[in-house]
This record gives sequence, C-alpha cells and structure tokens, in this order.
Amino acid sequence: MEIDCLPFNKTGYFSEFICDYLAEEPHVRNFFNRFPNLKNFEAQIAEKATSFPDANREVLYEALQKQYKGFNVTKETQTHLKKLKEPITFTVVTGHQLNLFTGPLYFLYKIVSTINLTKELKKAYPKYNFVPIYWMATEDHDFEEINYFNYQGKKLKWNRTASGAVGHLDTKGLEEIFEAFSNQIGNSTNAMALKELFKKAYLEHTNLADATRYLANELFGKEGLVIVDGDDMSLKSLLVTYAQKDIFDQLAYQKVSETIAEFEALDKKYGVQVNPREINYFYLKDGLRERIVEQNGSYFINDTDIRFTKEELQKELKAYPERFSPNVIARPLYQEIILPNLCYIGGGGEIAYWLELKTMFEAMQVPFPALLLRNSALVVTKKQTEKLAKMNLSVEDLF
Repeated sequence: MEIDCLPFNKTGYFSEFICDYLAEEPHVRNFFNRFPNLKNFEAQIAEKATSFPDANREVLYEALQKQYKGFNVTKETQTHLKKLKEPITFTVVTGHQLNLFTGPLYFLYKIVSTINLTKELKKAYPKYNFVPIYWMATEDHDFEEINYFNYQGKKLKWNRTASGAVGHLDTKGLEEIFEAFSNQIGNSTNAMALKELFKKAYLEHTNLADATRYLANELFGKEGLVIVDGDDMSLKSLLVTYAQKDIFDQLAYQKVSETIAEFEALDKKYGVQVNPREINYFYLKDGLRERIVEQNGSYFINDTDIRFTKEELQKELKAYPERFSPNVIARPLYQEIILPNLCYIGGGGEIAYWLELKTMFEAMQVPFPALLLRNSALVVTKKQTEKLAKMNLSVEDLF
C-alpha cells in the first residue's frame, strides 16, 4: 500500500473559515483558546487541572460504572475508568450520532484520531494520563439521519416511527435489516464476523444506546476507549447551575450572538454554522424531546400543553436534571463540565460551530478546549491508480 498526504485546503471539501483556522490566520485568533499543537497542551493541561473539581471526577466515575454494567469491559478500558478519578488524568473527546452500524466511515476516523492523540500526548507528557472518549449523541432526535447505512451501493434502512431521544429507542425491527445485510454480504470469514457483530449489538440489546455502546466497545475496547452517555441524571446534576444561566439569564444566547456579530464584521464573510436560541435546552420525558420556550415570563414546552412558571421550572430543573437536554449550543459546555477534557476532535462543520462558543465558555467560567479537525481518508484501488497514471492525473487533481 502506498500512502500519500494532502493538505485540507487542497481538497475543496472545507470552508474558508476552517482553512483559515488551520492556518491560524490572525483574524480567526479570537475564536479559539489554543491551537492543538503538542506544545500548547502543556498550558491546556495546567488550565484544566486548576479548574476541574475532584468531586466531578467521582460523579463521572460512578456514572460510568453504572453505564458499563452488564458490558464486557476490557482491562484497558477498566484501567482508564479508574484513572479518571486521578487528578493527573485528562481526556480527549470525539462525539457522534448513534448511526446504525456506525453509518459513515468517519465515525471510525474520529475515534481513531482520538485514540492516536492520547498516545501522542502520553509520549509528550509522560507524567499525565490521557483517556480517549467517545461521546454518544443519545439525546439527538433526528432519527432520519441515523436510521440507515450503505453497503455496496445499497441503502439498508430501518423503517419505523420514532420520537424523542434516539438513545431510548427500542431495537425492534432490526431483525429485517440483519436478514437483508446477511443475504448481501455473503459467508466469508470477515462477512461472518461482521454479521456476528451486528447480531450481538442490535439483536441482543434492547435500546439503541446500549447497542451502540456494545458496538464501539467491541471495535475499540482494546484501545481503552471510554464511552460516555450524557443522558444521565447524576452527570446532569453537575449541569444545573449552568443550565440556569442559559434558561433564565439567556447568557449563552447573548454571548454566541456577540460572536456571530464578530463574524459578520470581518472582511471575510464566514457562514454561521448554528444560531443560538434564547433557551438552548429541550425538555426530555416519556418519549418527548421538545424545546423550552419563554413567553411573557412563563415557560412552555413547544408543541405540547406543558407549561411552567419560572419558579416551577427552577424547581423542576433542580429536582429532575435528567429532564433537561442541551441542544447543539449547550452540549459542548455540558461535555466540558463533566469531563477533565483537553481537546475535542470533530469534522469541519463541528469545529465551525465550536468556534462560535468561546465567549460563552468564558462567561460560564469553563475552560475552552483545543479543537482538532479529524483525519480523513480516501482509498484508491490499484486499477484506479493505473487509470490516473494513464491520464497523467494526480490524486490532488481528483479533488
């Protein structure tokens, strides 16, 4: 196999904003904390070490012990779980939706990139521990984005009705997907291994969150990957103070709006990846995940008859934090509150919306992580390479 590398800005796949971030252009500097060079992680470690409470480590450890109950935990992952209680341990995180059977190949790229960075950090800073984290997007509700995967040009789709957080969905109906996949993939040694993986993940677990945990654990458990489900009452108890500032003070809305105004004031016009809402939380209960909306001092759950006074909603948040689900603006903050995290690894769109959030993090007094664009890969067959050579084209020309 021949391996070649191509700069991201030569692919045409990434926005001008992301290319300028990667080039560390001066006009982008205000939108991030530290660029993810290895040398910059020394200061990132120091900042996180002095701000992350030991009590949060205990809550995180106990929550993960419960989440992993009933799963075959590798000794590598168990070691990492124990180390999370130590003040010299830090994390690197990637996150992704609960796509059926991993969905797009970059699900794997993101996790591999995360694992690789923890290894690089251990070499550079041997007195610390670094744990790779996969954050499952269990509270997402966009079922149409995750209910299929492609194999040999065919779309294998899970047809069912769905509402609320996808992690809660039962796995009924996936037997049909298994049969279709089994018939298509054949009976080679690798095919049989893949069929067994699908069967154990999706036909032997009752909900999509557990199925995805099993799948990711089987693929990366020997690398010590730790899988976090944020849909957890004890973890969300750590979020209450910050959620209050968002819901009742609209702090996130104010700060992200200010950053977007900075974007618009630049000579280079960058598109806005996500827009904040006045309230960046959903209400999550009994198959429901709908926006919280404020009108004239009262609070409503969108498209329902559920309503609260301010005092009632404050009591609800304190008594039932698990019923409050952060949206795309609030979720990154939640992640950084519950994890001793140094770096987030994501795709171009993810990094673009993270770059909107720095001033919000500062207002909430939470350290902003380093942001690393995930690796991408293109596999070119020998036959395709020969055709390129005959046409006097390079791999770069393909882009």
